[in-house]
Amino acid sequence: MKGKTHVGVGIVTFITLSNKIPEKVNYLAIITVVIASLLPDIDHPKSIINKYILPFKNKATKITLYGCIGIIFLWYNYLYSTDPIFKAIGLVFIIIAMSSHRNGFTHSLSGMITFSFMAGYIGNLCHEYYLIYYFMIGYGMHLLCDMATNRGVPLFYPFKNKKIKFPITYKTDSKIGKVIEELLMILGLIYTLYRLPVVMLS
Repeated sequence: MKGKTHVGVGIVTFITLSNKIPEKVNYLAIITVVIASLLPDIDHPKSIINKYILPFKNKATKITLYGCIGIIFLWYNYLYSTDPIFKAIGLVFIIIAMSSHRNGFTHSLSGMITFSFMAGYIGNLCHEYYLIYYFMIGYGMHLLCDMATNRGVPLFYPFKNKKIKFPITYKTDSKIGKVIEELLMILGLIYTLYRLPVVMLS
């Protein structure tokens, strides 16, 4: 599924569930959902999120950049900090560097739990205690949407490498796939324009 469709589905789901979250809907919540909706595709060098991070959109650049960031976090943790969050972030960046698209960590429940924990940790530091909920909605919907495609996702990685998908799927970039995603975007945009002002003012 394309990145823009992931974002659209994430926002629509968040708006739909917003009345279940005690915190009032705000711009931070929406931005968090957008980032979380795109984050699983960080394992692909040409994804939307890497478009703004990687200077060159290829596997070698992804491995080098994220690997170096991971080493920096591990080095900082070793020399200056006893907080395990730095070690966790470092290891995650190294895993991202070595992952191939939809074949591992970022498209699994273990990846979702790990990233959500980090989002929750950052949220608590900034006194944004509901950040983890926004994040889990965006990330979780990304995985569910990819399960609707013929490739599926390794949901139970690293315990099982089997790709999990729904009984009825479509192929990304196929004619029917493009129609489905465009239809989702149009309906999602209409719903968002109608519902978002209501939930933000309520």
